[in-house]
Amino acid sequence: MAAAALVLAVILFAAGLIGVVLPGLPGALLVYGGMLLYGVLTSFASLDANFFLLQGMAVLLVFSVDFLSTAVGSRRFGGSRYAVWGAVFGALAGLLLFGPFGIILGPFMGAVLAETIAGKQLQQAIRAGFGTLVGLLGGTVLKLAILIIMIITFFRAI
Repeated sequence: MAAAALVLAVILFAAGLIGVVLPGLPGALLVYGGMLLYGVLTSFASLDANFFLLQGMAVLLVFSVDFLSTAVGSRRFGGSRYAVWGAVFGALAGLLLFGPFGIILGPFMGAVLAETIAGKQLQQAIRAGFGTLVGLLGGTVLKLAILIIMIITFFRAI
């Protein structure tokens, strides 16, 4: 049973890591869910409440990074909250319209469009869009690192 539980957990881990770059998949929740599923299927033989509490805190950190990185990147390059919201909607629309390339193009274009609609000059809007993209990509790298640390911690615990 432990082998089957491990296989299922690893599948959820892989989906979670993919979810870091695909906006539709809740990456951190999938990784945490894989750990929880493993725990349930093995009667929590090697994973205790402290393990899950710490992993839950890591999941909250991932969610915080998700919101803060885009906002910080945008603000750092002169963007407003409109750029942040434009980047969020742009990421979703970009993924639908452009597939994998939309993950990069969408947030940039969404931020630029939102800033332009908000009344900023095109040059300022492009700068804010670039900042949003930098924040989004930086946040993605940081989220990926946190999830990898979570997974390594899981394997060390079992």
